[in-house]
Amino acid sequence: MKLLLIDGHYYVYRSFFAIPNLSNSRGEPTNAILGFTKTVRRMLKDLQPEMGAVFWDEGLPQKRVELQPAYKETRKEMPLPMIPQLEFIRNLTPLMGFKNISAPNTEADDLMGCYAIAAARRGHEVILATNDKDLFQLVTEQVKIYTTAKADLASSKDTYALLGETEVIAKWDVPPTMIGDVLAIAGDSVDNIPGAGIGRKAAAALVKEHGDLSSLLNNLESVKSVRTREKLAAARDQILQNRRMVELDCATELPVPLDDLRINPDYAALLDVLEKCEIKSVLQEIREEQARAARTHQSELAL
Repeated sequence: MKLLLIDGHYYVYRSFFAIPNLSNSRGEPTNAILGFTKTVRRMLKDLQPEMGAVFWDEGLPQKRVELQPAYKETRKEMPLPMIPQLEFIRNLTPLMGFKNISAPNTEADDLMGCYAIAAARRGHEVILATNDKDLFQLVTEQVKIYTTAKADLASSKDTYALLGETEVIAKWDVPPTMIGDVLAIAGDSVDNIPGAGIGRKAAAALVKEHGDLSSLLNNLESVKSVRTREKLAAARDQILQNRRMVELDCATELPVPLDDLRINPDYAALLDVLEKCEIKSVLQEIREEQARAARTHQSELAL
């Protein structure tokens, strides 16, 4: 089975800014709704998964806030026109066949990690649709990252890519299991996690040279650059704290059982909602898909 796990907030934000100034005849903003709907349908076409879920942030984990009270404080407030669209999308995703998954004081990437590991143990193929750096740590032979970013495409003819271990190593200069070590040194400005004043490339080179973060910090005298050695020594406590910050919490009990994640669209309700929202560009495509699904169902009943 192929399981598609979607980072909901990332794709809502991306859709909102990719399609500006779109609204229906009632003056209600619809740019994020249109973008998100088309993006998810594109994933379905590209990947043809049997199972799927959309994950949402529901506050910040207490342990990360206790470690670093300024965690994610630099994030801007959600644009006002996005707020009603986000609620609409969360009501729309079940009609598209996906379960919404979230938990109080839990970030989407942690939950996605829980499901990815559980599904991989069962032998499922797992696709993570996200741009979250922390989730690159999970990439294995069974777990891959879905992306449409031009920088990640093998050729100009490709429309998407699945990043496996080889691609992640090329992108990060270290294996997936060492990405947390790199982030601990370099920090993450997006999440307001301070680094040691060493860039990601240099951090990757240090980790790769010494084997892992622990070996590096325990053998600072072997670091050739005096300036780099001083930076690592001065930021040692911060780096160790950062390592705990970027580590995914994959021990949470699954809020929705894996067996309940079969993709099962409610075509009639989906078409009704999109018509009322005046999202016309995908209506014919969905009607045709509904007809194909009905024919397939009839054929299965006849067997």
